[in-house]
Amino acid sequence: MIQRFSSTPCRLVAAPLLLLLLALAAPARSDEPEAAPSGAAAVIDAMHAALIDTMKHAETLGFEGRYERLEPTLRRTFDFDFMAEKACGRYWRSLSDADRERMRSIFARFTLSTYASRFSGYSGEHFEIESEAPAPRDTVFVRTQLVRSEGEDNVEINYRLHRTEAGWRVIDVLLRGTVSELALRRSEYSSVIKRDGFQALVDTLEAKIADLAAGKIDDSPS
Repeated sequence: MIQRFSSTPCRLVAAPLLLLLLALAAPARSDEPEAAPSGAAAVIDAMHAALIDTMKHAETLGFEGRYERLEPTLRRTFDFDFMAEKACGRYWRSLSDADRERMRSIFARFTLSTYASRFSGYSGEHFEIESEAPAPRDTVFVRTQLVRSEGEDNVEINYRLHRTEAGWRVIDVLLRGTVSELALRRSEYSSVIKRDGFQALVDTLEAKIADLAAGKIDDSPS
């Protein structure tokens, strides 16, 4: 059986084809949600979500509750072992295996305590990721801001990450955009080890953790 076609096939096909081409060429609607961050920025975005959630319940949770709530996310975010080694500088090579493990443990606990103390309230703040860009030594630099309520200055908090077998992990935090926390730790820790020995550094960090838990140290971002 021979199928008969309309005598005006071009007009019937051209109209829907033209509409399709216009739809493909049209810009995306401005009210559509932005795409979720990917790669290193996604790691930071997940941490920010956990921080804001913890801040909103900060008073109810208390220090211990904030510590416990943040711990799983922060351990997925930071390469604590790498940071502990770099924070000890050249003295890392002289530590025994047991002391290296002690340093890894107390460095993680101190960082977790710092965050539990630092993010201790909520007044409408939110985080914004501004950019993600390649950085030296196969790292990535993620620039962010803590946007505060009206009348207060925003806080620039930037992160350097490297890739591990488990994915992107933070290896340094730069407060106010340029102040490297890891560099500050390395200067402080190396000085203590050189002057008083490794055990003095452990004792110092244990004391700081106790002070953070007791609210004796104001470590909020500024």
